[in-house]
Amino acid sequence: MSDWTRDFAILDALDEASRAQLLTHSHAMQAPAGTVLFREGSPCQAYLFLQEGQIRVQKVGENGREITLYRVENGQTCIVTTACLMSGNDYDAEGVAETAIQAQALPIPAFRQLLASSAAFRDFVFRAYGSRIADLLLLIEEVSFGRIDQRLATCLLQRARGQNVLSTTHQELAAELGSAREVISRQLKEFERRGWIRLGRGQLQLLDSDALQQLAGK
Repeated sequence: MSDWTRDFAILDALDEASRAQLLTHSHAMQAPAGTVLFREGSPCQAYLFLQEGQIRVQKVGENGREITLYRVENGQTCIVTTACLMSGNDYDAEGVAETAIQAQALPIPAFRQLLASSAAFRDFVFRAYGSRIADLLLLIEEVSFGRIDQRLATCLLQRARGQNVLSTTHQELAAELGSAREVISRQLKEFERRGWIRLGRGQLQLLDSDALQQLAGK
């Protein structure tokens, strides 16, 4: 049996009995890009350890507006899932595979047993939970008090990851920032007018990353 737990550095502290229990009860799962992994109102079935890929966790309002809460990447877990498992409530957000993913799924009974019996496993779960809560508080602060031009500049730089061409739509950026598409489109056109970006269909080109970094306060 391959020891996938080695992909998660914080699980190195697990005792061998807990590690064996984790390996015995977990099972591998894969999903292609675009798969909706869970929806708001659906019951939680398992605790996921993401090995490869990226999952976007988002909230969709009654008016169809979306906001990206966070992303789950290699070596991470999902705190919305953790909250559901600990509270016994259904999901209150949606998870979508942005890329093809590979993960290990730990069924609810085994998750609860490990949480009760293994201090190292509890530490792993609560550290991940605490870190994400801090990120969400920062997101709330940014949405409530941040300037949309600064937040958009930061978003473009982060998503470009050092590249000059970014494949995205105005709607995707609006969902990322919790704003309306019209607001984002207007701000992008202003960036283009200033010569910082060039807009295209389904993509945009960064022409002046320094100006964007200065606006973002980097």
